[in-house]
Amino acid sequence: MLGFLALAVIGPLVAPYPATAQIYPDARQPPSPAHWFGADRLGRDVFSRVVVGTRDVLGLAGIGTVIAVTLGTLIGLVSGYRGGLLDEALFRAFDGLLAMPALLLALLLLGVVGPSRWTILIVIVVVYTPIVARVVRSVVLGAKVRGYVDAARLQGESTAYILAGEILPAVLPALAVEAALRFAYAIFLVSSLGFLGVGVQPPSPDWGLMVSEARNDAAIAPWAMFFPAAAIAVLVIGVNLVADGLKHVLLEGEP
Repeated sequence: MLGFLALAVIGPLVAPYPATAQIYPDARQPPSPAHWFGADRLGRDVFSRVVVGTRDVLGLAGIGTVIAVTLGTLIGLVSGYRGGLLDEALFRAFDGLLAMPALLLALLLLGVVGPSRWTILIVIVVVYTPIVARVVRSVVLGAKVRGYVDAARLQGESTAYILAGEILPAVLPALAVEAALRFAYAIFLVSSLGFLGVGVQPPSPDWGLMVSEARNDAAIAPWAMFFPAAAIAVLVIGVNLVADGLKHVLLEGEP
């Protein structure tokens, strides 16, 4: 994870070639000292594109996840604490959204608004906000009947103080784990949309798009497909391991 975050920051500085530079004599060249990960069918350096593409993948997935977690937390806190008809109606609507697979819902949304970086952010927010809100609400329903929350009400504390000062700390452990999981799924979603051609558009070095562009040459230039696919797999596994570690530390109390 730290390695990929470092690449997202300094990637363009360490990439030996511009991500979109086409060196036609080097087309489909295998890995070598000149091209560490080989070159694709247009002569673009695969290593440079993987390194530079880290920023796009982490940026889109990270910003989308932060927005989704923030909105989901606010909705889950307020709705779970207030309860009532509005809470039931809102979360039945969320249940309807969650009944659809995330990728299918993302494709429907992109089909309406068209592919771009902004619409991918909107898709991540729409797809994952209901999931975060449900997790937060489930914790709030148990926390709001605790004695310390009743004591805060008896002291005349405001609703905002009770939510932020009394209930939110109880939500944070589960929220941290859920945020890490949503981040992993967001990375996979961004890459999947790029692979299907409805995400970030060429010539951007999006990893999913790189896999899609290289699959027709898999028999003669497998490196052009293998390295971006491996980057997706390693990053998602890394984020999942971080989420698993947070779960053990925050939710199970293991060191």
